[in-house]
Amino acid sequence: MKSTQLQLLKFPIGEFQKPDTISSEMINLWINDLERFPSEIDKATKVLSKEQLNWTYRPDGWNIKQVVHHCADSHMHSIIRFKLALTEDSPTIKPFYEDRWATLIDGNDDTLDDSLNVLRGLHSKLGQLLKHISEEELSREFVHPDHLKRLRIDETIGMYAWHSNHHLAHIKQAITYEGYFKM
Repeated sequence: MKSTQLQLLKFPIGEFQKPDTISSEMINLWINDLERFPSEIDKATKVLSKEQLNWTYRPDGWNIKQVVHHCADSHMHSIIRFKLALTEDSPTIKPFYEDRWATLIDGNDDTLDDSLNVLRGLHSKLGQLLKHISEEELSREFVHPDHLKRLRIDETIGMYAWHSNHHLAHIKQAITYEGYFKM
């Protein structure tokens, strides 16, 4: 498989592109994406069998259940990052080894209920929090030590909306390919 084909499988909606200007309309669209994500992921996975939950979206990619469990793990970090940025002066966040987390027992559970429940509650809280952030608070930052850069809240809202849509596309891609890619 060519590297351009693999890149399309890895990033089916493209990589996140931070806009030069982030408007309030854009923020509202991103928050809407975040709020609807749990129901979209539930709709995409609720009729899948255990065999189908093991389908991967690309060669050497995660399977569907790992993607769902990863989203719960990653988005738990997201709300903590937002709250740290809102309550501290440019805090340095704690990154995590998502590839290692995906191999843990809960990252491979055939039952998605716990992760879907986490996503429903988390995204409800996230929506409530983000809808009430002031213009001034949108410019607050946190430091990501792995990337050695400061990230603003407004761009991070976009990154997590992209992350949600990115992984939803992975799930749909795995379903489309019906287990063609083996782990």
